Amino acid sequence: MDATALAGRRVLVTGAGVSGVSAARALVAVGAEVTVADGSERRLAELDLPGVDTLAGAARPPEGTELVVTSPGWRPDSPLLTAAAAEGIEVVGEVELAWWIDQARPAGPATWLAVTGTNGKTTTVGMLEAMLRAAGIDAVACGNVGLPVVDAVLAGHRVLAVELSSFQLHWSPSVRPAAGAVLNIAEDHLDWHGSLAAYMAAKARLLTGDVAIAGVDNELAARMLAESPARRRVAARLGEPAPGEFGVSRGRLVDRAFAASPDATAAEQGPGPDDGEGSGTVVLAEVEDVHPSGPPGVTDALVAAALARAHGLAPAAVRAGLREFQPGAHRSVVVARVAGLTFVDDSKATNPHAAAASLLGHDRVVWLAGGLLKGASVDDLVREARTRLAGVVLFGADRDVFAAALARHAPEVPVRTVLSGDDSAMARVVTVARELAGDEETVVLLAPAAASMDMFTDYRQRGDRFVEAVESLVAGKPAGDPGRPGRAPAAGGGGAGRRGAR
Repeated sequence: MDATALAGRRVLVTGAGVSGVSAARALVAVGAEVTVADGSERRLAELDLPGVDTLAGAARPPEGTELVVTSPGWRPDSPLLTAAAAEGIEVVGEVELAWWIDQARPAGPATWLAVTGTNGKTTTVGMLEAMLRAAGIDAVACGNVGLPVVDAVLAGHRVLAVELSSFQLHWSPSVRPAAGAVLNIAEDHLDWHGSLAAYMAAKARLLTGDVAIAGVDNELAARMLAESPARRRVAARLGEPAPGEFGVSRGRLVDRAFAASPDATAAEQGPGPDDGEGSGTVVLAEVEDVHPSGPPGVTDALVAAALARAHGLAPAAVRAGLREFQPGAHRSVVVARVAGLTFVDDSKATNPHAAAASLLGHDRVVWLAGGLLKGASVDDLVREARTRLAGVVLFGADRDVFAAALARHAPEVPVRTVLSGDDSAMARVVTVARELAGDEETVVLLAPAAASMDMFTDYRQRGDRFVEAVESLVAGKPAGDPGRPGRAPAAGGGGAGRRGAR
């Protein structure tokens, strides 16, 4: 849609959160008649949007509504959205609205370099933003990272490093970035999308622009790249890259997809045959330049570099950006080392795929896990990690699902359960973890493999509570009742005693 056609149209915005407020403000700016609907009367009362009507607890759009702009968390089967669809009213998201407004900018649209995937999106977008800024480009990270895309568009930024969730992509039918990337795919948000196929279909929308990029060490992402209609498809892999790919060669991140930059130094023009346009090898950075370290971090860096190179950045800017970038909080951060224990906060590991990457990076682990699984299975995760587990401490709503998987696939691993959902729960989790670790060198790892909203505001608060608990433990402060011994139900649902769980 042409954004100029929004003037005078009656638009309903569902959700009075950050993206909903930004969408409403942008719609007012283009002359639309706006109503904001939300289930919380308090949030609606706190809105400071002159000229905007509010609607609490509506089950159908107001009479005369011509367009609905929904916040990404609203499920397609919510009553208000299904009523809109039944009435033939178009429903889109804030990102789609941003795309319409951007395409109508008098100075021309910004360049969208977009990232999605089950894990690693925020890190990759942060790396990309750092690379673009190292090149002196007016760029900003936006989307699922916090700054709504519509705000970035209205601010006039020329290049957008866009993180997009599957929810946002579901509501963005016409977004076609200049270069789009899928990092990886694993089961996640199946309760929202209904199936893995629907989840993948939403993610695949980012592979429909001029350049499609994917982390092909992940089987599902590789399949999506192979099926992409993009003019150019670029694989990123942890091994030696073929012509047309990004990869790792002799401890260096290398580009064999895009033509060498005119200002690349002789050292950057690494060895490799020139098999055609863009297939010569260009050295971008050392693996040691990548933070966070480890395979997931290197994959994120390769995908960020591919997006940057697709936009024409020189190798020096890619390298400088990687060296400058610092990972966000709660992403495999070492909190403390004491008496042979290393406490690691990876609260951002909100699904089994992310937790697997975290667990497999350590040899002996006491795993802190639990929360809302959102329909995902943890059986494969437990099978893969079982030999590294010195113990498991479970908490949260789906703790029994974790316990059953551990009983099936790792019956020898001690399991304890903390039941409380109050602010002292994480202190008890940490205390129990210390007991399970014993006297050997051990990593106590918060990588919950699940969402946090059953006990915490979000993964950040969960991570903050973990950090506070570790700091109290190190300082010798009491942490309260260490919880009860866990009893993991067998596959059939009955209780079964466990070694170390008595």
